[in-house]
Amino acid sequence: MSWVSGTQADIQALLNVTADSLAEYCGLTGDQQENPLSLERQLALLQRNPSHIVINSEFAAKYLPTLVDAYNAQDAAFSVPMRMLNTIGYLFLSTSAGSSMCATQAHRMATTSSNSVDPTCIVEECQFLSTLLALQGTHAVSDEDRQALLPKLRQWNRSYQKQQITRCLRQLEGDSETTAIARGLKKHVERSLNECGFEDCANTGTSKLLQCARIFLENQAVNINARLSDDSALITRLGSSQPGGDPDSVPLRPDFGTVGEHIELRTNFFHVRIPKGPLNEYVISITPVVSVRRIEHRIFQLAEQTTAWNLAGMSGHVAHDSRTRLISARVLAQPLAIRVPYYDDGQTGPPAQGGKEYTLTITFVKKINTQDITMYLNEDAQYRSYNILPIISALNLILAAHSLWSGIKIRQARYFRSAATPSNLGGGLEAWKGFSTSVRPAHGQLMVNVNVCTTAFYTPGNLAVQMKTFYYSSFGARMEFFCRGLRVTALGARKIVKYLARQNAREYSFQCDEFGGRISVERYFFLKYHLRLKYPDLPLVDVGGRNNAYFPAEICEILPNQPFRRKLTDEQAAAMITVACQSPNVNRNTIMDNGLRGLGFLNQGPVLTSFGVSIGANMRVVPGRILPKPRLKYANNVSPGVDDYASWNLRGVRFAAGARLENWAILLIGDRNRDEFSGPQDPALKNVIDGFMTMCRTSGMHVGGEQPPVVSANLPPKDTADPLRSEAIVTIREALMGLGSRPSLVLVMLSNNDKNIYEGLKYLCDVCLGIATVCVRVAKIRKEKGQLHYFANVALKVNMKMGGVNHKLDEDTGRWLSSVPTMVVGTDVIHPDPGSAMGTPSIAAVVASVDNQFAQYPVSLEIQPSRMEMIVNLKDMMVARLRLFHQHGKTLLQRVLLYRNSLPEGRTHIIRNGEIPEILKAFRTFDQPNKPYRPKLTIVICNKGRRTRFYPTQMNHATNGGNPKPGTVVDRSVTAVYDFDFFLQAHGALQGTAKPTRYYVVHDEIGFRADELQGLTNSLSYMFAPATKAVSLVAPACYADMACRRGRCYLRKLFQGVGGTTTSGSDSTDEFDVAQEARALFRDGVSNQLGDTMFYL
Repeated sequence: MSWVSGTQADIQALLNVTADSLAEYCGLTGDQQENPLSLERQLALLQRNPSHIVINSEFAAKYLPTLVDAYNAQDAAFSVPMRMLNTIGYLFLSTSAGSSMCATQAHRMATTSSNSVDPTCIVEECQFLSTLLALQGTHAVSDEDRQALLPKLRQWNRSYQKQQITRCLRQLEGDSETTAIARGLKKHVERSLNECGFEDCANTGTSKLLQCARIFLENQAVNINARLSDDSALITRLGSSQPGGDPDSVPLRPDFGTVGEHIELRTNFFHVRIPKGPLNEYVISITPVVSVRRIEHRIFQLAEQTTAWNLAGMSGHVAHDSRTRLISARVLAQPLAIRVPYYDDGQTGPPAQGGKEYTLTITFVKKINTQDITMYLNEDAQYRSYNILPIISALNLILAAHSLWSGIKIRQARYFRSAATPSNLGGGLEAWKGFSTSVRPAHGQLMVNVNVCTTAFYTPGNLAVQMKTFYYSSFGARMEFFCRGLRVTALGARKIVKYLARQNAREYSFQCDEFGGRISVERYFFLKYHLRLKYPDLPLVDVGGRNNAYFPAEICEILPNQPFRRKLTDEQAAAMITVACQSPNVNRNTIMDNGLRGLGFLNQGPVLTSFGVSIGANMRVVPGRILPKPRLKYANNVSPGVDDYASWNLRGVRFAAGARLENWAILLIGDRNRDEFSGPQDPALKNVIDGFMTMCRTSGMHVGGEQPPVVSANLPPKDTADPLRSEAIVTIREALMGLGSRPSLVLVMLSNNDKNIYEGLKYLCDVCLGIATVCVRVAKIRKEKGQLHYFANVALKVNMKMGGVNHKLDEDTGRWLSSVPTMVVGTDVIHPDPGSAMGTPSIAAVVASVDNQFAQYPVSLEIQPSRMEMIVNLKDMMVARLRLFHQHGKTLLQRVLLYRNSLPEGRTHIIRNGEIPEILKAFRTFDQPNKPYRPKLTIVICNKGRRTRFYPTQMNHATNGGNPKPGTVVDRSVTAVYDFDFFLQAHGALQGTAKPTRYYVVHDEIGFRADELQGLTNSLSYMFAPATKAVSLVAPACYADMACRRGRCYLRKLFQGVGGTTTSGSDSTDEFDVAQEARALFRDGVSNQLGDTMFYL
C-alpha cells in the first residue's frame, strides 16, 4: 500500500497543508472527528514546508484555545491534541492557555500505565514534556508526580535510548547542563516570538497568541496634549511659580530636554475626569476595637448590607478603606452610627445568642475642594505649595471602590481577582495576576496609572501535604514560615494557625478523662474519630485562641484566597520571575482588556457615577526622546560598537587600565556535583586556568607566567540541622588557611548555586580573612561552548577588584565630569525581609568615585536600626569617601553629584531634613582657618521598576522585542507638575517589558539643565564595570545596591530568621538581643585589606 491512499481529491486535500486542514484533522471544526492518520501525514509534510512557521502561527492564532480545551478534556498522556500542541508548543509560551499544561502532562505520564504504550508515543510524550519543562520550569511538576515519573523515565531511557527521553529525564533530575540548555531554548523561543509570522496579524489586541512584538495600534494616529508642545509657555508658568527662595522646597524644573530623536510613546496612564465636588471626608471608628485587618474588612462588608447603611444614603455614594476613612459624594447626617451583627463569611448569619456586634461611628471631618487641584495642575504660581495629598488619596479610594469588593487587596493599591488558572510556583504556592492603580497629577490633567502585578497565594489543599511540599521544595525551607498565620478549617470550624508546636502527634500527650488519663494526640484521634493519622511525625499546629489547641496538620484544610506574605524561596522567586515576565504586547493588552474592566473603569458602577468621576478608555500618548549613545573608550582610545540593545563586546579591545593579577589562588568547592573537577591535579583544570590567564592577558591585565596554587574543599553533606551550612564554611576556611600567605584574590569554583555556600564564603573572606574573591560556576567555566565569553565576563570583575579600569567615557562625553574635580556618589539602604529576625538591622551603603576615571567606586558599609530609611551615620561615611578622593587626586573636589537609590515616594523630607545636614557636616570636616569647605551638592533620587511603562507607537522607535529603544527619556506629561524629574530607560530589555527608572532632583546647587542631567545619567548607565552593556539603574546607585546586598551576607543568619525572633511571630529573643548579635556578626565591617576596593562586585 502506498503512503497516501484514497481518491485524487483526498490526496490533494492531504497535500494541501493549511491551518484549517490541521484543525479539521484535530477534530476542532464543526462536527469533524479526530483523524489521527491524516494528521500524522500532514504533520510529516509540514516539516518539509518552508512556510511551516507561518502555518503553525496561523493555526495557533485561530485555534489555540479550542485545542487547549480539547487537550484538557483528555485523560491520556498521548492524544491528538497533545500531538498538535507538541508541534506548536513554543507558541503558547506566554499565554494563559498553556500555564498549567506542564503539570497536567507530567501528571498524566506519571499516572498512566506504560506497559502497553507504543514506544513512538512514549518518545513524543517525552519530547512534549521536555518542551514544557524548558518553557515553564520543572517547578511546575508536583513532587508526587516527579517521584512517580522518574522511575518510568529511567526505565524508558534504558529500553529505548532516545535523546528525547534522556533530555526529559535530565531536566527532571535537575542536571545543570541540561537546565542551562533549556534556559537557552527558552530565550531563543522568546526572541523568535517577537514576530508571530501570521501575515494577517494586525496586532490590535485580538490575537490569541499575544506574542508578536509589532507595535500596539501602530497605524492609529497619535495625539499629544497641545499644552505639552509649547515648552516656552510651560517654563514661563513654572518660573513664575518659584516661591521666593523657599529653602524647604525641592528644585523647580529648569526646562525641558530637547536633545535626541523626538518620538511619541503610549504609557499606562489614563485620563481621570475631576469631580466638581466638593467631596465630604469622614473618619470611622469601630467599637469594640478590632486589630485584625480581615475582620475589619468583613465588618464593612456586613455594614453595607444593613438597612441603616442604605437609609443613611451611603449605598453607591461612598468610598472607604474598610478601616478608618470614608469619602462621600453627599453630606451624611450626624451623628451617624451603624450597628453590625458579626458573622464570618463561611456562616449563613449571626448566631441566635452570644454573637458579636460592632458599631461603626462615622464622624464628619472636612470638605475637600476639588477645584484647587485644577489650579495646581495648571501650574498656577500660588498653588505650587498646595497639598494635593488629601484629594489624591480621596480619588484613590473612589477608584478602588469596585475592586475592593471584587478582589483582594495586597499591600497598597494592588488587587487580585480569584485566578481561574493560577501558575504553580512549587512548594504549595501559586502565582496570581492582578493590577495596581495610583492617581497621579500631571501637566494640566489628572491621570490614573494602571499596571499588571503578580503575587504569591497559598494553594488550597491539605495543610500537612502542603507543609511537606514547601519543606522539600528548597533546602532550608521551614514549615513554620509556611503555615504561621494561615487560615484553615479543622473539624468543621475555621481556625488560624498561630505557630508550630515543638512536638508531633506521637510525642505530645494531654490529660483526657474521656479515655482514662493521659493520651497522645495520635491515639486520641484514632479513638475519638476513628482516624489513623498519615503523618504522625509532622509537628502539631496550634490553632487555639488564648489557650493552646494542638491539632494534627493533616486534619486542617487551607482556605482559598490567602496571599503568602513572606519571602519566597529562591526556587519560587525564580518561578515568579518567569510568570511575571511578559512581553510589552502581552502587558499592554492585559491592561487594556482585563485591567480596565476588572477594576470597574470601563463600565463604571454607581460609586464612580455618583462622584462624577470617569476614566478614559485609551492609554495616554506622551512625547519622548531617544538620547544618543555615549562614546566609550578602552585602551589606545579604541571605541567599541554599541548595538541597538545598548551592549557591546570585548573583541579587539583591551581594558582602559589593566590591573596586576599576582599572588592569587584558586579554590575548588566539592559538593557532590558531576561537573566538578576531580581535584587540583585534574588536567582539565589546568587547561581552564591557562585559558583564563590568557584571556586576562589579552584583555590588558598583567598576569604572571606561573599557574596559581589550587586548594580544594570537599564539603560535608547538607544537614537540615544546619540550614546555613556552617560546617561547610568551616571546611572552606581550613582549605584557605592551607594557602599560607594571604592571596590578593581567590577564584572560587563553585559546585552549584547554593546561596548558603556563596553567602557564607563572602562573609568569611570579606569580614574574617580580608581576601578578595570572584566566584564562578564550575559547570560554566569548564564548558567549551561559550567559554571565551565566560572568561571575558569573569575578567571584567577580576580587573575591577584588583583596582583596574575596564572602560571610560570618551573626552567629549565625559567633558562635564572632568571639567572640575567632581565626585559621583551612590547611596542605598535595604531592610530585612518578612521572616527575618525581629530587630534585624537595615544596611546602608555609600559608594563614591575616587578620580576623574569614574570607574572605581569603593564603599562605606554599615548597619543601622531596623527599617530606618535615613542613612544614620552618613556624615562619617561621606568623610571616608571624601578622604579617599583626596588621597587619589591630592585635591579637594568641587562638586558632588549624589544618586540616592530607592527612597519611597513622598519621603523627600528624609533627604532634605536628615541626610543633607549630615553631608554638610562631612564637608565642614575639611574646613581650614578662614576658609570653609563647601563644594556644590546635587542629589537625585532614583526609583527603578515602579509602575510606569512606555510603549512605542512606531516600529522604528522600538527594539525587536517591542520595547522602547535604549536611551528613551520622558520628561513631560506623566512627570511632576513643578518639580525636576524624568523617566529614563537606558538599557535594552532582552525579555519582558522594560521598566524605566524615575530620576527626581531633590537638591541642586550645581544648577543642572534638563539635557545636561539626562545625558549625564544616561552616560553613567554605561559605566557599570562588570558588564558590557548599559544598565537600567545609573551605575553608582547600582553599585550601592550591590554593596547593600553583600552586607546581607554578613547577617545571613538574621536575614534568614534562623533562631531568634522572626517578623512573623515571637519567640524568647527580643530585638535588643538581635541587635547585639548583629553587631557581633558584622564586627567592624569589611576587613581593612578590602576597604578601598570594589570587593562587592
